[in-house]
Amino acid sequence: MSSPFKDKHGQALSWGQAHHKITNRSYNYWLDLKLAEMWYCFGRIPFHFLRNHLFRLCGVKIGRHSTIHIGARFYQPKNITIGNGTIIGDHATLDGRGPLTIGDHVDIASQVMIFNSKHDLNDPEFKPVEAPVVIKDYVFIGPRAIIMPSVTIGTGAVVAAAAVVTRDVPDYAIVAGIPARQIGERQAKDLHYRLGRFRLFQ
Repeated sequence: MSSPFKDKHGQALSWGQAHHKITNRSYNYWLDLKLAEMWYCFGRIPFHFLRNHLFRLCGVKIGRHSTIHIGARFYQPKNITIGNGTIIGDHATLDGRGPLTIGDHVDIASQVMIFNSKHDLNDPEFKPVEAPVVIKDYVFIGPRAIIMPSVTIGTGAVVAAAAVVTRDVPDYAIVAGIPARQIGERQAKDLHYRLGRFRLFQ
């Protein structure tokens, strides 16, 4: 007996293919509900300890003395790892559809967007492509910067406000612009500072 199911292009699906798609769609509906809960409920709680605890329960790995300010958006929390002593500003976007690794003592300002999934513009079906993003220790990322998939930002690097980072940033480099290009180099190399306190009730 043939399957009554068809894909979005009208092509017939086998029972096995239909089962896979139904299972995947059901998981995505559940994930959408979970992400809505993280955004509308947990992400707006004005207490860092409670908010971070709930994020951890949802799968985000957050190191000691690190915090995520209010209004963060997540796309797949289980693939996000944040080191120790890191502060992420308000209304940040942390993708997680591919692995996102953020190191120790990283300072990420408000409204920064970090993506590790994009569409293949040359694919006739516009398929998504996932690639990891790595942000190493002591990085500073300015407000409203955008980090694109497959980027590694080296130790101690600085990303200027509103920059769009499309390729790797060397250790201690200072980058700015669209697309981001190196405009300088951080003179201090022996970094051992600790970030100041996070903002209460934000």
